[in-house]
Amino acid sequence: MTILPAGQPFREDQNLLPSRQARLACRAGMATSTAGVANGFVQGNLAILPEKLASSFHRFCQLNPKPCPIIGMSDVGDPRIPSLGIDLDVRTDLPRYRVWRNGEVVEEPTDIMAHWRDDLVTFVLGCSFSFEEALMAEGLPIRHIERKVRVPMYRTNIACNPSGPFAGPMVVSMRPFKPAQAIRAVQITSRFPSVHGAPVHLGHPHSIGIADIAKPDYGDAVPVEADEIPVFWACGVTPQAVVAAAKLPFAMTHAPGLMLVTDLRNKDLAVL
Repeated sequence: MTILPAGQPFREDQNLLPSRQARLACRAGMATSTAGVANGFVQGNLAILPEKLASSFHRFCQLNPKPCPIIGMSDVGDPRIPSLGIDLDVRTDLPRYRVWRNGEVVEEPTDIMAHWRDDLVTFVLGCSFSFEEALMAEGLPIRHIERKVRVPMYRTNIACNPSGPFAGPMVVSMRPFKPAQAIRAVQITSRFPSVHGAPVHLGHPHSIGIADIAKPDYGDAVPVEADEIPVFWACGVTPQAVVAAAKLPFAMTHAPGLMLVTDLRNKDLAVL
């Protein structure tokens, strides 16, 4: 199977899976939100860490399965995760990355070839974009998709269970719904535990430490109408808040809202 090098122009091929087309588009320079991209396929959050921290982070994910459900993990130094995509390369196949040093974002490149090392381990965590397909199939509106912006995400006062240097606040994503829609959203998303599952909070954002819902910490603000309530799901951006809190010397992640598109099918994640 031919792998398109970074920077080579992308030409759509109808014989390819939509998920692989999305990855090839990223290699060719696509740097936009992946919300609504390759519908039907699982998207993932990225956390790339030195091997010496990998076991502590793995344990952190086990202790915090709502924000950090692991759907894939690489071997040390290997940029490929065949279980998620036969040609997948974590160094080039996302729209944009974040490079962290001492807990600060120092660069947001469109590929991380220059930063790759032989001691790195990649974790791919489930993303709420996957259950959005099921919500829309039930006729529930997804405002950030309607407005073609990134989902709003917020740091909360909900503390994660610590593991080694990894400790800090849970990050949540928000989607506004009318109350009856919110109840249905809870029912639908509870069937997808590997991509965050049911919400962790409904309404009253201040009670989980969100001072102003119009000012998300990540992503873009969307309006919450007078007859709607904000519904909050645990979010795979949580490791970024934890990396910042721990001031890790080096780590890499995805840029919030710009995810890894895998060849896994959303329908296969549903629990009946």
